[in-house]
Amino acid sequence: MGIFAVEHDFIGVGFGPSNLAIALAMEESVQPRQKNVNCCFIEKKPGFVWHGSMLLEGSDMQVSFLKDLATLRDPTSRYTFINYLHKKGRLKEFINLKSFFPSRIEYNDYLQWVAGHFDHCCHYGEEVVELEPVREGSQVTRLRVHSRGADGRMQARLTRNLVFGIGGVPAVPAAFDGLRDARVFHSAHYLERLDALVKSQGVPRRIAVIGGAQSAAEVYLDLIGRFGEAAVTLIPRGEMLLPADDSPFVNEIFHPQFTDLIYNQPHDLRRATLQRFRSTNYSVVDLDLIERIYRLLYEQRVCGVQRHQLWPGKEVTEVRATAGGIDLALRQSAGGAQAHAEFDAVVLATGYRRDDHKRLLAAVAEHIDGYAVARDYRLRTGEAFLPRIYLQGCCEDSHGLSDTLLSVLAVRSVEILDALLADGPGSRHRQDLLKPRFSVAV
Repeated sequence: MGIFAVEHDFIGVGFGPSNLAIALAMEESVQPRQKNVNCCFIEKKPGFVWHGSMLLEGSDMQVSFLKDLATLRDPTSRYTFINYLHKKGRLKEFINLKSFFPSRIEYNDYLQWVAGHFDHCCHYGEEVVELEPVREGSQVTRLRVHSRGADGRMQARLTRNLVFGIGGVPAVPAAFDGLRDARVFHSAHYLERLDALVKSQGVPRRIAVIGGAQSAAEVYLDLIGRFGEAAVTLIPRGEMLLPADDSPFVNEIFHPQFTDLIYNQPHDLRRATLQRFRSTNYSVVDLDLIERIYRLLYEQRVCGVQRHQLWPGKEVTEVRATAGGIDLALRQSAGGAQAHAEFDAVVLATGYRRDDHKRLLAAVAEHIDGYAVARDYRLRTGEAFLPRIYLQGCCEDSHGLSDTLLSVLAVRSVEILDALLADGPGSRHRQDLLKPRFSVAV
């Protein structure tokens, strides 16, 4: 006997800021026109949280609050950051801060406040583990989405379309591949893993932070403030800490309309453009953090106590875990000289990969044309493959540096929904997409 389930117009995989923006746009831009769109979202976390292990005290947003989930789409939306402040009774006080950049803790609270309005359409605590094509004759007409709950139970749902919003997965340097040791962890798990380490082994006395970008600098300063007697060493691969370029003209590359410019460029010119503007987002640190680190190290020299260190231009070539600590083989990138150093804990602030969607799409990979995406973020697929699959946060090579950031969420959400619900090659008519459906066998 088959298991029966409602067929969805689309399922969102993940429920971070990207798919949360989709949910908002669906309610405010689509539902007032058409009320029969059946969608849901599947999120592996037990509840909404945005980079929970990097919600450090004193860490601020690098993006203006005006680039929230709704303002650039509709400034009158009830889901703007301004309305959040009003509903929380803090609008006047926030104005007095004279800042466009709220704390990361407050922005997470804003996102949670918005997400709370959509609990009815998000299945938390379920991880999508497999996508299965459903065939009718020679065509793939639907996808069966298999997910596993925290209790191990499996769930299957049918959908005509998918919208990915899964974010990045921690990027681990090659030297650390295969190492499973509680004393080494990625900044994506920083607060939880640090707390567990302290509880099990006590406060680490020697800590290394690998990386030279914003997260590395934030973790470095947090560790120094958290463990006053510990020796903390920041080890960036670059020769120095470089400031992020957030000047006004350069910041225009994060405007939604810049996406058209990037997408329509020839491949070689697009790559050159992305490389030219990497200093806005990659391997860079906010200037105020650089100045804090420089002053801290300078004051140590004044006092004659060099407890904390900055070792620039070094790359980890080998890692060995022993009872006494984590031994790192470090090679100076300029001269090639190598030395060893031992630490009680190592934090990898080494960024994220944006390719995990390929793992989930393995079962339908034969229908996907090289994982290239159209301007509307839709994966290019063969004519016999009818489901539409949209990618968010992994289209930087084609759509520009803003693709992984918060800047375009409000506008991108409408672009994707308009494309998903419109007529197009290989798609059903809009009237068919929106008509009521019966339960079908999974």
